[in-house]
Amino acid sequence: MEAIGLSHIDWAIIIIYFGFVLGIGLYLRRYTKSQEDFFLAGRKNSTWVAGLAFLSANLGALELLGMTGNTFKYGMFVAHFYWIGAIPAMLFLGIYMMPFYYSSKINSIPGYLKLRFDEKTRVLNGISFAIMTLLVSGINLYAMALVLHTFLGWNWDYSMWASAITVAGYVTLSGLMSAIFTEIVQFFLIWFGLFLVSILGIIEIGSVSEIVARINAHFLQGSFTTLWSSSSDPNQNGMLVHWAGIVLGLGFVLSFGYWTTDFLVVQRAFSAKDLRSARMTPILASFFKMALPFIVILAGLIAIALSIDPKSGFKLLQDGGQVNFDSALPLLIARYYPPGLVGLGVTALLAGFMAGQAGNISAFNTVWTYDIYKSVLNKKASDAHLLWMGRVSTVVGVILSLITAYWAKGFPSIMDYMQAIFSWVNAPLFATMLLGMFIWWITPNGAFWGLVVGMLSSILMYLAVKFHWFAQSIITMSSVQSDMAANFWRAWWAWLICAVVTVVVSLWTKKRSKEELVGLVKGLTKEKLDQDIPYIKRPEFYAIISLIIFILLNIWFW
Repeated sequence: MEAIGLSHIDWAIIIIYFGFVLGIGLYLRRYTKSQEDFFLAGRKNSTWVAGLAFLSANLGALELLGMTGNTFKYGMFVAHFYWIGAIPAMLFLGIYMMPFYYSSKINSIPGYLKLRFDEKTRVLNGISFAIMTLLVSGINLYAMALVLHTFLGWNWDYSMWASAITVAGYVTLSGLMSAIFTEIVQFFLIWFGLFLVSILGIIEIGSVSEIVARINAHFLQGSFTTLWSSSSDPNQNGMLVHWAGIVLGLGFVLSFGYWTTDFLVVQRAFSAKDLRSARMTPILASFFKMALPFIVILAGLIAIALSIDPKSGFKLLQDGGQVNFDSALPLLIARYYPPGLVGLGVTALLAGFMAGQAGNISAFNTVWTYDIYKSVLNKKASDAHLLWMGRVSTVVGVILSLITAYWAKGFPSIMDYMQAIFSWVNAPLFATMLLGMFIWWITPNGAFWGLVVGMLSSILMYLAVKFHWFAQSIITMSSVQSDMAANFWRAWWAWLICAVVTVVVSLWTKKRSKEELVGLVKGLTKEKLDQDIPYIKRPEFYAIISLIIFILLNIWFW
């Protein structure tokens, strides 16, 4: 693909953006005086600041390139990742889990595991989360390089290093504080920079109904343009997955495992100024999350409709004969945006990748510093030393992300790769967190061995299918072969195995006393949440509104 010619205005927009995010890091450095400022942004943020950062940290390569590319590959079923795969879990986090997280004044999710269970469970999760974060971080660097390399014609290696140096610069300067403020800027830039793709695509094709008609005429009726009506038979939908896999694997395990235990996003809620703001953070973000398919999924459907029409000239990039589904969104921007707007579109893509990258790195430096370095290597470290270590681990994390970026490059779809990673770590962790938070007699040894067996079972199932040790149908209970269905079902089995092992071991090992678990387990903790404010101002009220909208969307696109 030839590099797209950028005007001076396009280049100016890109350069100003990179300069701006580095400038924010330099400016906020003066306010980053303690380790709490660096790792938790001083716990001073409002609901809106924390909420927008909460969602923006999730708006990385997976959301933009990955979801658009996967819509091209699987159709509208990808919207499940935004609705059933996000909204119930986000609301559950705000209503039930955040009071335990926030009130215990922890710095990370592994920090909660230490308080609820013990040190070995915390370190195990800290190490596994750090590895997972670096793998996901590599996805963002790969995606940024993909845009710069295929969209602008830049050298692949130079593209990744330029992206990595920028992220390392502003996160190292002031940690989570600069990450959050740049994420908010990036949130608006992404929305204003990319929504025109869908609008211009609809204008070119004629209407949304025409887009749907073209796709239905080419594929099995409804297989690429519905959410649930074709889910009873895996052969009838683009993702080749049964509704049970969607509900159990994605809607329950992967969704709750990510949104309630992944420190990358939960860390933003920790930065809120009070408990009510922390609870409102994921609830507010849920409204914006539900709206994203109207940009990302619609863009993917437009790409399908264009590729079907030979007169359009639209065709995805190929790398070594393999279709690069992640190139769909950059190619749409190249097709629709005139000189001047191309710079805005490219900057919006880069902003999304940098938001995800900054989120991963700020989460990595916190978990490494508190849950591995201080917990195991230097238990007497001072606040000043921890602040220094946080900055050093940021640079190291970015360098390691460069290595994992080359691994991510080998996958045809970053979405398949991402869900595989989540099924290894987040799925069993959610079982541990859920049992520990709601059942007091779950023991430290039960949690530890359940987590170990759960993670190993997920990894072994992945390797067994990849290297053909046994058929994928054993996991998915279906003769239809689908990578995404395998991810969903593997997550469910890992969760179930972890839960069973945790319960069985807990029945035969020493329990902690109820007095030790006050404030950490529901039922042992007195709750006085928002009793002194009107119901219309409580998080539960807005959660109900969000849930109603979620149900209506699923019915509308049934």
